[in-house]
Amino acid sequence: MMDGQVRKSMVGDITAGRGRAEAVRHRHRPRRPVPLRPHPPRHHAGTAPLPFALCLLFFIYLMCPLLKNSVPTLYEMSVIWLRAAVVLYSAGLLHAILTVLRRRARLFQPALVAFVAGAMLHLVSLVEETFFLGSLPLHDTYETASSCAFLIALVFLFVYWRHRIQSHGVFLFPLVFVLALIGSLGAPAATWSSPKLRDAWLMVHVALVLAGYAALLVMAASSIIYLIQERHLKTKDPGVLTDRLPPLGTLDELITKSMAIAFVLITLAVIAATIWASIESGSRWITEPKILISLVTWTLYLLLTFLRVTVGWRGRKAAYMAILVVGFSTVTWAAHAGLRNLFAP
Repeated sequence: MMDGQVRKSMVGDITAGRGRAEAVRHRHRPRRPVPLRPHPPRHHAGTAPLPFALCLLFFIYLMCPLLKNSVPTLYEMSVIWLRAAVVLYSAGLLHAILTVLRRRARLFQPALVAFVAGAMLHLVSLVEETFFLGSLPLHDTYETASSCAFLIALVFLFVYWRHRIQSHGVFLFPLVFVLALIGSLGAPAATWSSPKLRDAWLMVHVALVLAGYAALLVMAASSIIYLIQERHLKTKDPGVLTDRLPPLGTLDELITKSMAIAFVLITLAVIAATIWASIESGSRWITEPKILISLVTWTLYLLLTFLRVTVGWRGRKAAYMAILVVGFSTVTWAAHAGLRNLFAP
């Protein structure tokens, strides 16, 4: 009897001791931090309307030759609707630029609304042009570019409606904008009001190209050093400069930043060059091989930016792709080596 009571007392003491130990452990256990809810993105009202204002001024500037007559023809109205769609598509371009620079999709919803409105005006333009021509507008490069831009916009809107995928906008918004811009320049644009304006526009284009190529060279150098450093680390062969080279994480971050800056500068340079060539050469500019090489190079660079920012390409794949784009950029620069002749009196 006494042994049973002693055993029960011992079991009770052990249980109580365990309870006190758990209480002490629970009291001194570090509390888990409560996750903070992310604040909704703030839109800066002072900076966002600037690109729209510039595009609106460009739209008014291009409308001047078409509005000389009191009653525009059906073809002129189709051009007006298309150029208005280009202005609305520029919101998507702004969204892509901010996403690449800040790595956040801040303007997707406003850009999507403007993109839908632009696609509707684009449809009106294609319908009016079809009635005017009596057939589908696929007779030349400008009409084909406009039709392709509308089809790409339509496919993107359908995919977004079904699956709510926003990431494709980084690639498709700028592509649709550039294709629609090319299609809208098939009609005669306004002439230069003065030679100074012509030279100033060209100088802005050249400055953007040089700054973009400087960022491309930084990206190419960082990519080459990344491949060298990665090879030494994988083979466990300490080279002469291995200890002096930056780590792979630093090089990858440098590739990302230089790529974003170069994408913005070269995209603006392509837009400026497209408008300048249209006003300078009329509708003949699109047939020049150097223009086609430039557009292909820009498309490859847009693809690299999309794979880098959205898909998450990093490391060796991104380095090889960056070197390929720099190689195409070198060919483009060689094709435009005669640009200095334009400054001749």
